[in-house]
Amino acid sequence: MLDYLGAASCMVVWDKKRRDMDQADCEIAWTNLPGQSRIFEYKWNGMLQENMKAKEQRIHPTQKPVALYSWLLGKFSKPDDKILDTHVGSASSLIACHRAGLEYWGFEIDPIYYKAAKERLDRETAQVNIMDLMR
Repeated sequence: MLDYLGAASCMVVWDKKRRDMDQADCEIAWTNLPGQSRIFEYKWNGMLQENMKAKEQRIHPTQKPVALYSWLLGKFSKPDDKILDTHVGSASSLIACHRAGLEYWGFEIDPIYYKAAKERLDRETAQVNIMDLMR
């Protein structure tokens, strides 16, 4: 597999801050980016989430927190980047792109997840940002 992907110097690790035996403690993503590996710590354990005041409703079995994508975009994207997510799932990536002011496209083939993700993204993008009103 690594022969196909090539050497990686910058792996991304999401430490879910969970220490039970039934699910993974972390997720690891390969990148082709230069630089050192980075760790993002964010509790994501069933009903318990890092930010309980802004708790995300879980709509997808492999859903990631918006905060993870916001962190990734903050570390690795540039202001003029265009983001493509070919496996949208819960739309967390698209919400993070919207919040970061990045242009984005997303695809989801499952009609049930597509509908739930679209509704979630529509709720997010319908909110008025007070900072935009002050400009």
